[in-house]
Amino acid sequence: MSTQAKFTESKYLVVLVFVTSLFLMWGISMTLGDTLNKHFQNVLHISKSRSAYVQLSIFGAYFFMGIPAGLFMKKFGYKAGVLMGLALYAAGAFLFVPAADSESFTFFRIALFILACGMATLETVAHPFVAALGDQRTSDQRINFAQAFNGVGGVIGPFLGSVLILQKGGEHSDDLVSVKHLYIAIGLIVAAVAILFSFIKVPPISDPHVIDDDAYAVAGAEKADVKLFKQKHFIFAVVAQLFNVAAQGGTWAFFINYGAEVVHISDSQAALFFSGSMVMMMIGRFVGTALMRFIKPYKLLAIFAAGNILMCLIVAQGLGWVSFIALMFINFFFSIMFPTIFSLGLKDLGPKTQQGSSFIVMGVVGGGLFPLAMGLIANQSVAHAYYLPIICYLVIFAFGFSYPKLNKKSA
Repeated sequence: MSTQAKFTESKYLVVLVFVTSLFLMWGISMTLGDTLNKHFQNVLHISKSRSAYVQLSIFGAYFFMGIPAGLFMKKFGYKAGVLMGLALYAAGAFLFVPAADSESFTFFRIALFILACGMATLETVAHPFVAALGDQRTSDQRINFAQAFNGVGGVIGPFLGSVLILQKGGEHSDDLVSVKHLYIAIGLIVAAVAILFSFIKVPPISDPHVIDDDAYAVAGAEKADVKLFKQKHFIFAVVAQLFNVAAQGGTWAFFINYGAEVVHISDSQAALFFSGSMVMMMIGRFVGTALMRFIKPYKLLAIFAAGNILMCLIVAQGLGWVSFIALMFINFFFSIMFPTIFSLGLKDLGPKTQQGSSFIVMGVVGGGLFPLAMGLIANQSVAHAYYLPIICYLVIFAFGFSYPKLNKKSA
C-alpha cells in the first residue's frame, strides 16, 4: 500500500535547516557579483562586454569544480564536501583585500573564481544532500524549498550592493574600499559557519535517488545497467541547465545597466529594484513548491519557460517602465527552473546520482559565456540584448515538454 510521502523527517530537521542556509549564502554572493559588474564599470572604467568577465569568473568556477567536488563528496561524504566549499568561499572573500588594494580587475577575477569554486562545491553537495533528507517522491519539493532561501540571499545581495557600494555620494562610492570591507565581513561569517557546522552531527543518510544494483534488479528496473550518458533525461537536463544559467547570467549582469539606460534611474536605485526582483524569485519558488503538489514539475517548468519567453519579448522593446517591470517578472518565472531541472535530471540515476550531480553543476558554465555575447549587443543597445535569452527559454521549454518521453519511468 502506498502512503503519502512526508516532506522530511524530524531526525533530519537540524541538518536541513543548516544546509538550507547554504543556499542563502551563495545567493548573496551570486547577486553581489552583478552589483560588482556595474561598480567595476564605474570605478575601473571597463566596458560592459569586459565587465561580463565577472560572470565568466564566477560561472567558470562551476565548470572547473563540478567533477572534483563530486568526487570529493563521493569519497569523503556530504559533511566534508560542505566544509571544503565553505573554506574556499571564505578564502576567496579574503582575497578581495589585496585585489582592492591593487585596484586590479584581474586580481578581482581570481578572488571571485576561488570564492565561486567554494560556491560550486557547496552547490554540488547541497542539492543531493537536501534530496537525501527524505523520500525521493518529495525531493522536488525539498530542493525548491531550499532554493527559495537562495532567493532570500538574492534579495540581500543587491540590497547590500546598493547601500554599501553603489550609493551615489557615499563615502566610498567611487573607490573599492567598501567592496573590501564588505567581503572581509562575508569571509568572517562564512568561516564562522564552517566552524559551527564542523560540530554538527549528521545522521546516517542515503540518497533516495541512489538505489543499489540489487534493488534495481529486484524491482525489474530496465535502466540499472544503462550508462549515465545514455540516459536521455539526464543529458537533456545538463543542456537545459547550461541554457538556464546562461539566461540567468545575462539577465542579471545587465539588470542595473537596463535600469540606468532605459528607465533613467540611478545605479543605486536600479540595484534596489534588482533586489526587489529577487523577492519575485523567492515568491516564485514558494508558489512553485506549492503548485507542484497539483502540477507535475516538468509541466510547471514548461509553463514558466513560456512565461519568460513573453517577458523577454517585452523587455527587448525598451518600453520604459513596462519593460522594466517585465524584466523583474523574469525572475518570478525563472524561480523554479534551476532546482527543478536539477531534480528531474537526477531522477532514477541509481548509483550514478552523485556523478550526475557534478555534470549538471558543470552546466552552470553557461552563465559565464552568455553574458559575453549579451555584453557585445548591450554596448549598442542593452534592451536588444534581451532577445538572446529567448533561445535559452525555448530549450528549457523543450526539456519540460518532452520530459515524459525522455524518462518514462518518472513521468
